[in-house]
Amino acid sequence: MRVSAKSDYALRALIEIAGRSDGRPVSAEEIGRLQEIPHGFLQAILADLRRAGILVSQRGQAGGWRLAGEATRVTVADVIRAVDGPLVSVYGLRPEAVTYNDRADVLQHVWIAARHSLRDVFEQVSIADLAGRALPDAVTARTADEDAWQSH
Repeated sequence: MRVSAKSDYALRALIEIAGRSDGRPVSAEEIGRLQEIPHGFLQAILADLRRAGILVSQRGQAGGWRLAGEATRVTVADVIRAVDGPLVSVYGLRPEAVTYNDRADVLQHVWIAARHSLRDVFEQVSIADLAGRALPDAVTARTADEDAWQSH
């Protein structure tokens, strides 16, 4: 899987917003400065997150962006889907919609299994986990294996 800059920036922006103990809105300028995200790109990402119901914007002097709900209820998977679409797609189709001939139909099972594995991690990790720098044990356990840190 390739994590897009858009997904990475979206998650970093949400960590910045959720990490505020006062709950006040955070300006796009401040998020961009603190997380080194280009302003125009960030504005488009924040709009995607608003359309997905993850963020709300507040106008005015004390305006900015804040979470629409609890940070515990928004997962990494929700964010990726909001800014990039499905976790796994094959030629722009969801894995269950892809068809192959009899000799290659086993590939569909690989794509479905890959999506399931991604869900095992991305649907367990919330924005609150990220902002609190404390991942669920099942996710942390996956990083304890030294092989996980090696590129192959």
